[in-house]
Amino acid sequence: MTPALPNSPTSRHALIQLRGLTKTYQTAGLAVEVLHDISLDIREGEYVAIMGQSGSGKTTLMNLLGCLDTPTGGTYHLDGEDVALFDRDRLALARRDTFGFIFQRYNLLANASASENVEIPAIYAGSLPADRRARAAGILDSLGLADRKAHRPTQLSGGQQQRVSVARALMNGGRVILADEPTGALDSQSGAEVMALLRELNQKGHTIILITHDAKLAQHAERLIEIKDGRIVADTTQANVSPPRAAKQALPPRVAVPVVNWMPDLVEAVKMAFRSLHVNLFRTLLTLLGIIIGVGSVVAMLALGNGSKQAVLSRIEAMGTDLLLIRPGARGVRVSGDPVTLLPEDAEAIAELPNVAHAVPEYTGGATLRAGNADAIANVNSTTAALPLARDWRVARGAFFSDADVSSNAPVAVLGQTALSNLYPDDFDPIGSYVLVNNIPFQIIGVMARKGATTSGTDMDDVIFIPITTGRMRLFGKRYVRSITVQVSDVTKMDATQQAISTLLTARHRKLDFQVRNMADIMETAADAQNTLTVLLGSIAAISLLVGGIGVMNIMLVSVTERVREIGIRMATGARMLHILLQFNTEALVVCSLGGALGVVGGLAAAWLAQSMGHPVVFSLAPVLLAFGSAFATGLLFGYLPARKAALLDPVVALGTE
Repeated sequence: MTPALPNSPTSRHALIQLRGLTKTYQTAGLAVEVLHDISLDIREGEYVAIMGQSGSGKTTLMNLLGCLDTPTGGTYHLDGEDVALFDRDRLALARRDTFGFIFQRYNLLANASASENVEIPAIYAGSLPADRRARAAGILDSLGLADRKAHRPTQLSGGQQQRVSVARALMNGGRVILADEPTGALDSQSGAEVMALLRELNQKGHTIILITHDAKLAQHAERLIEIKDGRIVADTTQANVSPPRAAKQALPPRVAVPVVNWMPDLVEAVKMAFRSLHVNLFRTLLTLLGIIIGVGSVVAMLALGNGSKQAVLSRIEAMGTDLLLIRPGARGVRVSGDPVTLLPEDAEAIAELPNVAHAVPEYTGGATLRAGNADAIANVNSTTAALPLARDWRVARGAFFSDADVSSNAPVAVLGQTALSNLYPDDFDPIGSYVLVNNIPFQIIGVMARKGATTSGTDMDDVIFIPITTGRMRLFGKRYVRSITVQVSDVTKMDATQQAISTLLTARHRKLDFQVRNMADIMETAADAQNTLTVLLGSIAAISLLVGGIGVMNIMLVSVTERVREIGIRMATGARMLHILLQFNTEALVVCSLGGALGVVGGLAAAWLAQSMGHPVVFSLAPVLLAFGSAFATGLLFGYLPARKAALLDPVVALGTE
C-alpha cells in the first residue's frame, strides 16, 4: 500500500526520469527522428498533461512512458530502474504492475463482457479467479456500472465503455494511469464525467498522465508539458488547479498475486480459447472436420487392420500350430500338372520318426455331390482316420471313419458343415443316409464341426471326407497324395523334426522333390504381412491427420492476422510472450483435442458399422490413444508457429492495427 503523499510537490518521489530520450523510425529506408532530447521527471502522484498537436510526438512519448515501445537513445528510469535493461517480458511486467492504459478507442475485447475485460490484467498477474472477479465487480460498482458487468462492449455506450477501460486500468492498482485522448470519442457530458473520474483518481494517489491536443482538457492537470515537433517547448505548473495536498489519499491495494503462480490458469486459457473459437464458428467447424477425418481414419483403419490380422492368425491357429505341411515339388521350383512325388508309404515312414504324433496323407479333388434333389460342388478329401487328431478338428455328430474303414475300402463319408447345408435342410439328420459322390454312393457316418475359412478365404467346411483307399480305388484312381500333414508331439523340437523328415524323404526319393513348411513360420509370415498392411493403412490415415494439422496451422495464422489488435490489448495489459504463446497454442490444442475426441467417436462408429457388415474388427485402447495423442501433438506442433508469430508482435504496432 502506497503511503499518503506529502504536501510538497518537490519532495515527492521521481517515479519517471527521462534524460536525453530520442526515438527514430525507419521509413522507406530513411531514418526519421520523432523525439529529440526529451528530459523530464514525473513524480509520484502528479497529474500531468502532455499536450501537442497531431504529429508532435506526444503519442510516441506516451508509448515510451508506458513501456509499449523502447527509445532509440537516451535513458529512461522507472522507479529507479533502467528500462533499457528490460527484456520483452520485463517490459510486460512493468505494464502489468505499474501502468494502466485508457485509450481513445477504448480497446476492449468485443467478445468478452465488461467484467471479463476488466479482469484481463489480473489474469496475467496470476490472481485467483474468485479474487479477480470480486475485485472487478467492486471497481465496476464504484464506477457506476454495477448493472453492466455482463454486457459486451457493443451493448454499452461510449461513456460506459471508457469507464470499463478505466476499471481495467485500475485492476492491478493502476499506479500510473496513461490516458490517451480519453474523451476523443465521447460526447461532451461523457467526456466531462471521464475527466472528473481522472481527477478523483488523482485525489486517491494515482499518478495521471493525460495525452491530449485540447488545451481545455489540459487545464485539468496540475502540470502542463507542451511538446512540438518532438521537443518539449514548455513545462509549467498550474497552481490554480493543484488539489490540496491533504486531500490526497493512499492508493488502493493491488490485487493479491500468488508468488508461485506465474502463468494464467489453464482453465482460464481454455475458456478464452473457446470464446475466441466461437467468434468464427463456421471456420472452426471446418478446421474440426479436418482433424475429425484424420483421427477417425486412424482409428477405423487400425481397427480394421488389426481385425484382419487377428482373423488371419485365428484361421492359421485353427489349422494347428503344431503341424508340418509336406507338399510335392522343391521350394522355388514351379510344378506343372499333377505331381507324383508323395506316396502314402511316405506318410507311414514319417509316422515312425521321433516326435511325430501323426502323419496324415491327403488327396483332394473336386466332385459333384447329390442327395435327393439337391446337387452341390464340394472338395473331396481322401485321407486316413488320424486327420481329426492331427488337425484338431472335432466331429460334431456321428463319428469319423476308422482305420478298419480305411483298410476295407469302406464307402463311408463325413460331411463338412457347408457341404451339409448345401445338401440337406437345416433340421435334417444325415447320419445313415447316402450321398452320391460323382454318382458313387457313400454312406454318411458323421458331420464335422465348423472350421471356418483358410487364410486365402477358402471355405474349409465345404468338404466331404472319405477313406484314402476308397478315394484311390473308386474316385480318383491315383496312388500318390497331394500333401502330408504331420503333427509333432513337442513343438520345441519342431525344427529338428522338420530336418529329420527332409532327410528321410530325400533318402527315399533320392532327390529333393518336396517341400516341408512349418505352420509357425507360416503364421509369422502372415503376421508380418498383416502388420505391413496395418502400418500402410495407418500411414494413409496419418496423412489425413497431417493435412488436418496443416489446416489448423493455416487457420491459426489467419486468426493471428485478424486478431492483431486483441494481441496488442493483451500485451498492453501485461501479457508476456508466454501468455500469448499459451493462449494461441491452447486454441490450437482445443481444436485438435475436440476434433480428436469427435474423430475417435466417428472412427469407432465406422469400425462398428464395418463389423456389422461382416468385416473382422478388433477394438483396442492403443489405437484410440495413439490417434487422440497424435491429434493433441498435432495441435501442439502446428499451433506453435502461429502462437510464436503472435507472441513476437510489437505492442505498439499491434495496437495501431485496424
